[in-house]
Order: sequence, then C-alpha cells, then structure tokens
Amino acid sequence: MSARTGIRQFHRWVSMIFTLTVIANFVAMARGTPPAWITYAPLLPLALLLITGLSLFALPYVERRTARRASAASNPTSSASV
Repeated sequence: MSARTGIRQFHRWVSMIFTLTVIANFVAMARGTPPAWITYAPLLPLALLLITGLSLFALPYVERRTARRASAASNPTSSASV
C-alpha cells in the first residue's frame, strides 16, 4: 500500500469518526447542556482531517515537482536551454 493510499484511507475513516462525533454532539445538545468532553470531541478528528486533507491536496504538486527535478537531473542539457 502506497503512502497516498494509506493517507486517503485514514482520511476516510477519520471523516466517519468526525461525523459520528458531530451527531453525538447534536443529540447531547437536544437533551440539554452537554458535558464539555462531548462538545470538544469533534476537534481532534477535525484537526486530523485538516492535516490529511492538506497533505492529499499538496501531494500531486509535490510529486510533479519531484518528477521535474528528477528529469532535469538525468538530462542536464535540456535545463541549460531553458
């Protein structure tokens, strides 16, 4: 399993956990004032979603730049003409 696949799979599972914590938050609020730990429970999955989402967003750009540098290093005459 590649890093991209692992990050994407982790992102999907964390999104399900985040959804469940938000639903639990709404249910607890409907019953009255919820405890603080229920109110703040969605923040950890949300932070993980932010980190994994940004990395998934940036991965194609990083790979493209790495591929360009690798091709320039293997063929030094093409970079001199640019």
